[in-house]
Amino acid sequence: MTSPDRQDLLADTTIRGAAFCRALSNATDRWLADLFEAAHRGEAKGVALLAVGGYGRGELAPGSDLDVLLLHSGRRDVAELAGRVWYPIWDANVKLGHAVRTVKEALKLADGDLDTATSFLTVRHLGGDRSLTDELSAKALAQWGNRSTKWLAQVVARVDQRHAEAGEVAFLLEPNLKDGRGGLRDVHALNWAMAADLVMFPGDAELIGDAYDVLLATRVELHRVTGRHRDVLTLDEQDVVAAALAYRDADALMAAVSTAARTIAWTSDESWHRVRAALAPARRVATADTPLATGLVLRGGEVHLERAARPASDPTLVLRAAGAAARHRTRIDRESLERLVAETPDFPDPWPVGASDDLAALLLCGRDAVPVLEAVDQRGLLVRVLPEWAAVRAKPQRNAYHRYTVDRHLLEATANAAELADRVGRPDLLVFGALLHDIGKGYPGDHTEVGVELVATIAPRMGLPPDDAEVLVAMVRHHLLLPDVATRRDLADDATIVAVAQAVGNASVLELLATLTEADSMATGPTAWGPWKAELVGELVDRTAHVLGGGAVHEVAWSPFPSPEVLALMGAMRTTLRGEADRLTVVAPDRPGVFARVAGVLSLHGLDVLSAQAHSDEEGMAASEFRVAIPPHGPVPWDRVVGDLQRALDGRLALDARLAERARSYDRPARGRAGIAGPPTVRVHNDASSNATVLEVRCPDRTGVLYRIARALADMLLDIRHAKVQTLAHDVVDSFYVRTAAGAKVTDPAQIAEIERAIVHSVSAT
Repeated sequence: MTSPDRQDLLADTTIRGAAFCRALSNATDRWLADLFEAAHRGEAKGVALLAVGGYGRGELAPGSDLDVLLLHSGRRDVAELAGRVWYPIWDANVKLGHAVRTVKEALKLADGDLDTATSFLTVRHLGGDRSLTDELSAKALAQWGNRSTKWLAQVVARVDQRHAEAGEVAFLLEPNLKDGRGGLRDVHALNWAMAADLVMFPGDAELIGDAYDVLLATRVELHRVTGRHRDVLTLDEQDVVAAALAYRDADALMAAVSTAARTIAWTSDESWHRVRAALAPARRVATADTPLATGLVLRGGEVHLERAARPASDPTLVLRAAGAAARHRTRIDRESLERLVAETPDFPDPWPVGASDDLAALLLCGRDAVPVLEAVDQRGLLVRVLPEWAAVRAKPQRNAYHRYTVDRHLLEATANAAELADRVGRPDLLVFGALLHDIGKGYPGDHTEVGVELVATIAPRMGLPPDDAEVLVAMVRHHLLLPDVATRRDLADDATIVAVAQAVGNASVLELLATLTEADSMATGPTAWGPWKAELVGELVDRTAHVLGGGAVHEVAWSPFPSPEVLALMGAMRTTLRGEADRLTVVAPDRPGVFARVAGVLSLHGLDVLSAQAHSDEEGMAASEFRVAIPPHGPVPWDRVVGDLQRALDGRLALDARLAERARSYDRPARGRAGIAGPPTVRVHNDASSNATVLEVRCPDRTGVLYRIARALADMLLDIRHAKVQTLAHDVVDSFYVRTAAGAKVTDPAQIAEIERAIVHSVSAT
């Protein structure tokens, strides 16, 4: 289309979603019709211009390609005519997908290629000989129907592959609006299946139509605000897209996207289940129903409600049906599910006897329970069991540390917990705790404090005895305790272990928290759990369990620093730099800034520091040990690292300049990251250690940030005794155990204020 027409549409923000796509398609239709009229010069017989694919559906988004077909009946001048059409389009810098075919050629190609076959299901006449368009449209649709078994098998395989590659639209932090599970392409696939006589369940077509409009509008604005063809709605772009669509904020946008996508995904899954059943080879199916539980039978591989079942008087039937479906790795029959929706009342307070056992049995099915719970939730049944679920349903977590919405995170954590349930004495409390540990995120305020209040009400309603309810509340209250302490505190400090033991209270709760920590972390994101964190949590749990069992802290073995070998190196009064596996050991004269220089050199080589320990003696020697993350591309190049470190310690390496150069090359642009990585904060704890002040620094992750913090501390004449570094997506949380030059804690409020000022300035300058 002409540039002014296109620019006018792009600038008119009152036209959104499907209306924009139609307007852009209509304007493009007029432009191409004029081009074609000029190209064929009054000789239109035997040639036609068609829109196919997305353009054929009338769904041109700002960044969409223009897919057209020049159809002819054997005209000899068709190549010359095509050139007269294509070149003006290319000159207008419009992406063009084009082909020149006879009807016979087009049908032959469509007979062997899924993409071509589906694109011809939405052909639309733009100009020329309409009889050719009508012929291709009718024959392509008939050909599709005649080969429906072949095509549907390919579509099913393509759907599965696409979902595996693109992931979930409803639950991911940065969803692929087109290709993900629950995305736009799923609706296209259902339309293709309906062209092959798939019959939708009553009302489903309208449901997915409304959901489709939400995703289409989001994709249109994503194209418009970025100026590019984009299908993945990244965190950086959610705020501006939300504003363009007049949502309250990005959370509201992502909640709408999640709700729409889960509707499409669930409806799609239900439809493809029936398609798969129809495509499956004929096999012997039991003719008699298999009883499962009161009111339930297995029929045709699905869980059915018996005719005599009465959900209205037996509300726990929904949990028994879901549990049966999970155990048999199947689904609740659609008509039975709709009966449950129509007849199941809200759960009473307290729950019916046995209901909590039914819920535990369902949750302990682990991964097999997730799709069943999704179905129950999609039809509004989960909130009848647990009304508090409504607040976390489709609730986004707009930080790059989390990959799922709150509700899906809770289901993933519960599934993980079920797989680890053999580690604990109370598997039922473990999965209940996993399901509820973040329930407070749906409400204002600190999610842990709110969650404790909610669970203190939920547990008695579930019918749990007081002791069990108290344990469940403790799990929610302390679900972040072990990972936070393990990654931010010195586990060799007795005060750390004693504080955790006092908070946890008993070995049973500790056991549950340790397992919940792993399940929760694995459900959070790829950086939330790994060997380093598992080792730290394990060490913390072992030492705490010993204390809870009546033992003394010092009786539990751990890896002390400095080791006898390092002490011997210090006694030799000789500088030693040694890198092995994931550890760098530095023994050198005790001078201000050594810790910072080591951190700077490690950053210069792209190595992420996980933890560091330091020690000095009365002879003027100091030792430090840095543990780093092994890079994915192979072992640490310690020879080069040690060489640069020696030059840095000798004053022969321009460390500041080198780090600035690396930052310019590797740091991500700050654009769009407001609200992702917060402003720098410094928290001071003088009761977290028996002999040091703990500084907890949270700031945006940048090249050399640990170096700059350590240098600021050295400028304030503070000795770093221990440090731990944790990266939370775009933020880092660094904990430093520091002492004054006299070996004391920092207690002077004025000095503390100056330390905070120095640290904030140092990290802000990056």
